Amino acid sequence: MAEDDHRAPAAVLFDALGLDYEKAFAASEAHRDSLRWLLDRLEPGSRVLDVGSGTGRPTARTLSDAGHEVLGVDVSPVMVDIASRQVPGAVFRLGDIRELPLDEGSFDAVCGYFSLLQMSRAEQSAVVARLARALRPGGYAVLATVPLDLEAVEGLFMGQPVRVTSFAAGDFTALVTGAGLTVLAEEHAVFAPAHPGAVPEPHLFLHCRRASG
Repeated sequence: MAEDDHRAPAAVLFDALGLDYEKAFAASEAHRDSLRWLLDRLEPGSRVLDVGSGTGRPTARTLSDAGHEVLGVDVSPVMVDIASRQVPGAVFRLGDIRELPLDEGSFDAVCGYFSLLQMSRAEQSAVVARLARALRPGGYAVLATVPLDLEAVEGLFMGQPVRVTSFAAGDFTALVTGAGLTVLAEEHAVFAPAHPGAVPEPHLFLHCRRASG
């Protein structure tokens, strides 16, 4: 990142990746299975928050096509522009989920697919807690991460410099339950992005619900 570039690191990364990110992860069957899990449980016309909405596909597109009201939030202007064009049935907003005002109980479901990995552990914990509070009682949350014990590790992702922080699987599950969510299903997968130099990476999908009472 250039010294005069004050954008969030995730904005810099995903501005650079654009549609290449969608192409690299388009074949993830586990992601599609996760969306089907959520669709099977949503009432018609549910209000869904898609955190780190990227290009809008597959998450916002799948939910919007099923008739749900989708708000996508992303820190990358390039991604917001792409998603707005690719998924006109959803609304996309440029913003940082760490700072975006969220009314308590205002969403029927929240999705966060791999959108926390460039935050510190404290920030990830705070964001998951905010998302849990944004759910109505009985609402659903689907959260996905790369379950590795990493903290501020520098590397390359699809040819771009990146700093990654994550949790081991059990620790991430504990973070989620500590935020007030019940984990209803836990799915593990290994996925190799379709990009030169990419290596298989573990994926963890947690399918959760906020208590009704």
